[in-house]
Amino acid sequence: MMYGKLSGAALAALVLSGCQSPEAERVTSPSLSYQPLEKRFVEPGCQREHCSEVTVSSLVFPDDPDLSDELKRRLLALAMDMTDAPADPPQEWDGYAEAFFARAGEDSEMLPQFMASEAQMEASVYAQHDGLLVLELTSYVYHAGQAHGLPSTAFMVIDERQSRAVSLDDMLLDGQDGAFQEALLQAHRRWMAEMGYDDQYVINWPLSESRNVAPLEDSWVVKFNVYEIAPYAVGQPELFIPFEDLEGVAKPRYLGQ
Repeated sequence: MMYGKLSGAALAALVLSGCQSPEAERVTSPSLSYQPLEKRFVEPGCQREHCSEVTVSSLVFPDDPDLSDELKRRLLALAMDMTDAPADPPQEWDGYAEAFFARAGEDSEMLPQFMASEAQMEASVYAQHDGLLVLELTSYVYHAGQAHGLPSTAFMVIDERQSRAVSLDDMLLDGQDGAFQEALLQAHRRWMAEMGYDDQYVINWPLSESRNVAPLEDSWVVKFNVYEIAPYAVGQPELFIPFEDLEGVAKPRYLGQ
């Protein structure tokens, strides 16, 4: 049987196409376009020296209103007072401010000697790589009379190739949640050693499960809120899980592959 001859250039192209590295096959997707969003609300009718405020420093996606709405929904939920959350939480910035000022007015009447109440909400880019956009959502809520405000944090991981937010379940291989928790336990032990904490500390502040996870370029970071695994003064601990501990646990897409 006769085969047609390939030119040298064609043969070279064929050989090269069969020997491309995984890096050469990686799809590079365009980054999502986003813009800053700034809002400030001041307690209406306030005549005091210090008035309650709500400030927003977030992002919007001009070409993807669904993602913009999802980010707003998550940020508003993060800033809700979990001890006094309404059955139907506000879905808009001004609705949140109205509800917050109603509570702040009551606090000011009962405790006029304290500083004004305040709520801050912020979304910022934590990392961006391999077609993934990781946002860190933070809030700080202080009501007059409290010893201190309450900060909260949450990641929002956006897969730019799919134009949607993904969860830990989306990033793990099927049936690997237990293996992930074991990797998190090892990361917690490393963090304990770095901080110089002993076994008594673990008894007082045991590791709790967390699904607040973000994939970075060489590891995953798991971030905890205050009081979850440490006292308020420690802040919001970050535990890092290297990629090698996630092989066979996480989908390659979220391990930089």
